[in-house]
Amino acid sequence: MTGKQTFQQFISSINLPSLTVAFFVVFVALFIFLKIYIIEPSSNLLSYSNNNQNVLGLNIPLNLEFCGEKIPVNSLAIKEDLEKEFFNNKHWKSNSGALFAKAQKWFPYIEPILKQQGVPDDFKYVAVIESHLSNVISPAGAAGFWQLMPASAQNYGLEVNENVDERFDVEKATYAACRHFKDGYAVFHNWTLSAAAYNLGIGGIQNALKKQNSNNYYDLILNTQTGSFVYRILAYKTLLSNPAHFGIKKKKLVYFSKIPLKTFKVDSTVTNIANLAKEMGCNKTILKLHNPWLLGQSLQNPERKVYEFRIPKNQKSDYSSYIRDLIGEDGVVNEETEVLKSSENLAQDSLKIN
Repeated sequence: MTGKQTFQQFISSINLPSLTVAFFVVFVALFIFLKIYIIEPSSNLLSYSNNNQNVLGLNIPLNLEFCGEKIPVNSLAIKEDLEKEFFNNKHWKSNSGALFAKAQKWFPYIEPILKQQGVPDDFKYVAVIESHLSNVISPAGAAGFWQLMPASAQNYGLEVNENVDERFDVEKATYAACRHFKDGYAVFHNWTLSAAAYNLGIGGIQNALKKQNSNNYYDLILNTQTGSFVYRILAYKTLLSNPAHFGIKKKKLVYFSKIPLKTFKVDSTVTNIANLAKEMGCNKTILKLHNPWLLGQSLQNPERKVYEFRIPKNQKSDYSSYIRDLIGEDGVVNEETEVLKSSENLAQDSLKIN
């Protein structure tokens, strides 16, 4: 049986009118001709550069900005630096829960100070990348939420010595950081350069701008840490303000209320912290935990400086999550047994209650 006979038998078997059969044959032939000789293959819409981003639905956010200053993303080098911070960090999801919890606790303390001091709100993310909102100490000696070095802290009005380290007072340290940011802005008239100067120092950024004949952070060639500093801020800003960008299902940040505190002002030498705590109506552990800036078991104060001690109004509430941040991620505070001194020693600890 020939091929032609087979085709005719097929046509006869389905009982199609001859005109329909002819149209069908012509349509098939025309389609094959166009497919092979005329129509170009469809383009591949999947980019193989950073292919994991397309698969995960991730990309650099549109209109990315820091403190209202837009980030130029028309440079391949800038895009690559952004991608390193946005996509090379493998711990976004595993760390996001802890960071959200910390932000809900501590942003209510930080944001009002930034606003009062005229510093853009985006600078709160500097504390996030510096310390993950915890009173940690770096190997280089930087400390507190804002990771201030001793000299910088003292330059901005904080007391740092063997008895007192106000870098561990979250609010005082935030005021000091604000002064640094504003000093940078006064020199550069640019918040992005001010942020970079927080990492490298104002003089360091000035030298880099002069040597490289530039006035733009994004054009500078800097050390690895400073060169990625702003990009890392932007990554954490996106994580906490738009977690869905990273595939993290989180609702909008709902801030916790600040801890209701009693404030006691002390303007004299404290010979024994346990005695002071008793006068305040708490134990020494509570006093130390909520005032981590006090390093020792006493406070020498020959100049009669006024120090503010704070303790919770409701000592039965569970503030353990705050305490973990205040004493640092690896901090340990052990309550020591002390013999209370006489009422004569207690009388030296003059208190003024707000």
